[in-house]
Amino acid sequence: MAATDSEALLSAVLTGDTALFHPNTGQELAAGAELKLSPSARTGLEAPRYCQLCGRRMVVQVRPDGWRAECSRHGELDSVYLERR
Repeated sequence: MAATDSEALLSAVLTGDTALFHPNTGQELAAGAELKLSPSARTGLEAPRYCQLCGRRMVVQVRPDGWRAECSRHGELDSVYLERR
């Protein structure tokens, strides 16, 4: 069963689908592309700022206990879903 557009981002992250765009830079992940990330992004401490499915900038809310990011086309992703991975 395919995920609806509002669940596509969450579904892709939880199932481990290969990202098309980098979630911290929005850069298309082409073979051999060099990414320049901040130290906190390299360690996974930054909230994603770009949708990994379309590369669009997301609306991000950082909370004391995590973050919530929303793509206008592919839905919402919350750090709560990733805590037990």
